[in-house]
Amino acid sequence: MLSTRSKVQLEWRVPPARYPTQTPPDTPAHQQPDDWSPFESRLAFETADFVFRDVQMSARHINILCRLWALSLVKHHDNPPFLSHKQVYDTIDASTLGEVPWQTFSVTYNGPKPVRNAPPWMSAGYDVWFRDPHQVVKNILARPDFKDEIDFSPYRDYDKDGVRQYENLFSGDWAWEQATKISEDPETHGSTFVPVILGSDKTTVSVATGLTEYYPLYLSIGNVHNNTRRARRNAVVLIGFLAIPKTTKAFSADPNFRKFRRQLFHASLAAILQSLKPYMTKPEVVRFGDGYHRRVLYGLGPYIADYPEQVLLAGIVQGWCSRCLAFPDDLDTECMQRSRHHNETLVQELPPGVLWDEYGLIADVVPFTNDFPRADIHDLIAPDILHQLIKGTFKDHLVDWIEQYLEKTHGKSRAAQILDDIDRRISVAAPFAGLRRFPQGRGFKQWTGDDSKALMKVYLPAIENHVPPDMVRAFRAFLEFCYYVRRNVITENDFKAMDDALARFHRYRKIFVTSGVSMTLSLPRQHSLVHYRYLIQRFGAPNGLCSSITESKHIAAVKEPWRRSSRFNALGQMLTTNSRLDKLVACRVDFDARGMLSGDGFEEELAILDELDELLQDFPAEGLEADSHPNNLRNREPRSRSLESDPTDEQELNGSRRIKTVGRVDGRELEAEVKLAKSRARKRARTLLDLAQEVSAPSIIEETRRFLFSTLHGNDPRLKYNIHIPIEECPRAPFKVTVVNSAVSTFRAPSDNCGTGGLKRERIRATPSWRNEAPRYDCAFLLTNESLPGIFSMDVARVLAFFKFSLQGKTYECAVVHWYGYYSDERDELTGMYIVQPQYRKDGSRHIAVVDVDTMVRGCHLLPVFGKDTIPEGMTCHDSLDSFDGYYVNRFVDHHAFELA
Repeated sequence: MLSTRSKVQLEWRVPPARYPTQTPPDTPAHQQPDDWSPFESRLAFETADFVFRDVQMSARHINILCRLWALSLVKHHDNPPFLSHKQVYDTIDASTLGEVPWQTFSVTYNGPKPVRNAPPWMSAGYDVWFRDPHQVVKNILARPDFKDEIDFSPYRDYDKDGVRQYENLFSGDWAWEQATKISEDPETHGSTFVPVILGSDKTTVSVATGLTEYYPLYLSIGNVHNNTRRARRNAVVLIGFLAIPKTTKAFSADPNFRKFRRQLFHASLAAILQSLKPYMTKPEVVRFGDGYHRRVLYGLGPYIADYPEQVLLAGIVQGWCSRCLAFPDDLDTECMQRSRHHNETLVQELPPGVLWDEYGLIADVVPFTNDFPRADIHDLIAPDILHQLIKGTFKDHLVDWIEQYLEKTHGKSRAAQILDDIDRRISVAAPFAGLRRFPQGRGFKQWTGDDSKALMKVYLPAIENHVPPDMVRAFRAFLEFCYYVRRNVITENDFKAMDDALARFHRYRKIFVTSGVSMTLSLPRQHSLVHYRYLIQRFGAPNGLCSSITESKHIAAVKEPWRRSSRFNALGQMLTTNSRLDKLVACRVDFDARGMLSGDGFEEELAILDELDELLQDFPAEGLEADSHPNNLRNREPRSRSLESDPTDEQELNGSRRIKTVGRVDGRELEAEVKLAKSRARKRARTLLDLAQEVSAPSIIEETRRFLFSTLHGNDPRLKYNIHIPIEECPRAPFKVTVVNSAVSTFRAPSDNCGTGGLKRERIRATPSWRNEAPRYDCAFLLTNESLPGIFSMDVARVLAFFKFSLQGKTYECAVVHWYGYYSDERDELTGMYIVQPQYRKDGSRHIAVVDVDTMVRGCHLLPVFGKDTIPEGMTCHDSLDSFDGYYVNRFVDHHAFELA
């Protein structure tokens, strides 16, 4: 078999840096705490960082700003930090922090050519731009802000019950095996293993200007924790732009051209990574962010890629699995794993045709990993939640199959009516913090990953009663599997739940075949689900290696720099922009590590901005989810409530792990904390009597008195047994109150889109006017009885108002709530969600109570139990919580809700 490298020729234009076999440890020069080099002062740095990185100001606008600033200082005989955009750019370029120069080499075809009419691609040169990955890795290791978020050796993590759990890459078996091999060699024993994680994916920057494509290559290291890699803190770095060979339509199907594209890809990766190769067998001394020097040994780690990229990486035929030898027409049968050694044996013994047909192996592709020690591409392909589960199985398969089923069963005309009703069901989902809204349903042409994630959260109840029960069960099983594998920490016990969900999904999805919707269930992206348990054991939680990380990096590294360019020869300008961005980030990290960015004098201004934020309406972000309904809902009184429960307790909540939400909060870890907004709501009630009239709840005064009794006399035995307290014994209610429109819930939710400390923030609203459209009164979980298991330790209530008052020198933060009761102690059989219904007293009035805000755990999203009735066209999301008898407790609105509910 011909080597891949025999078919391409690499021409270096800028020689890569040479690395001697004995490289002394680098010692950073001592810097003074007031040394802002190359910037003149903190003001100069903050200005450059603001105009170039934060607001991405154009050169012309920077010049205008500098001119206006200079004019304002003329009377003071002073100058601004910069006089023009050129001075800003030159100062940034002068920084050596984070500097890794761009290099390029050209690749040309070097195989046999026709004597006449040779295709143009055979004579063209293909430029590959890259930055030295060796220096990039050293820069990441040296970052002081990563010193507490990095692992130095593999480990096996167990909880208090001795159950193994998987989180970061170094908690998996693969890193353990690599470290074992390293330790067995006397020359490498004791070295810190640094796995190099790669990811690549083509991206389009502009459809309007002709589908301009780029092929970025990203790098990270496996030592960095998953939450840091996901948090967009530059732990994932752009290191190259791969070439995209093009040809005319006449030659696009030419086997030689396809072969060349594959060879070009692997040869380019092998060339880019050459600077790391010497230190994959011989340790190098490197300085880490904590100030210590360590001997490190590099190795190729997991590769983040979607399925087409996996096919290219593994050198397999489209339709086959990149990890196992299962046949395309029966992928879910248990088969042996692919491996480098097995491939090489097959290539030596069998002709190319047999390899293609019987093993799905392309004989003339040598994976780039074969050039490096301890590397097998089939063992390094990472799980891809975004493309395999969310965009693949959910959007491309299940959602499309539902539409096909409706057309096949009811005809196009009736199917269109049903799809319209499904869209209306989706659109009437109540607003929720971080929930992407679908005013027109799911009828959009261009799907993004966020669209698919959001639709997953609301789709289940929307299709109920429009499709057979087994289709709903298949969706439920798939959604549960998705939420299990997307956890930040996955335990051996979780594998049982994953296996059960996957088995149910495989069982119920057969209805799509029996109903004639799909000809086969043997699809590579659905097949990938069977490998997730193994991959988690190998690499830890998949959310740290998902292609959503690299796709989000596209925005900052490719799309935004392209928009800032002149569009003419844009790549060179994009490279310069990325270099400057990296230097500014490196400068900020360095200045912060030296304590030069603390005490900026902006504390008061930031506090004012925080208060102003509370007056603004928040914007929707992500999606919802749903369930099914019972035929008859019965009323029942809520269970007894103990208001002294503390939701900030860091213990597990009766077996329900509290792990997740929506706004990002970096910093300390805590489980749950709810605080009222600081600003008084304008044009709201100022007295308790006015508040009772405003929310149409005349019992508020009495309920406030009972709230004060339970607070001041918490040890009264009558409260324990829910005995009625005569109102005469309760303290008098306050006259004046301060009403606010919202409260902020902060809780630990590392599996969601959160800060590096695992904290997330959501806003719970109770306002008569939201976005000048309609009232909004959110629902919330309230911790009411810790002695009960799981979700039943909490009750669901709708918040009608937040208010606070002072009494005898103490401030009380309260909420007026309308209680909801659980319809059953069991989940709904189809959707797997609990059902609640609003509670009413015997006289027909709402069951109202005044509760301490401290009893709130977080917001709760409710989806209607739609039944068989169609949704009126005029209904909106603002009518949702007032128009139905029963509601599903949406456990799919985010990961934290999934754990709680």
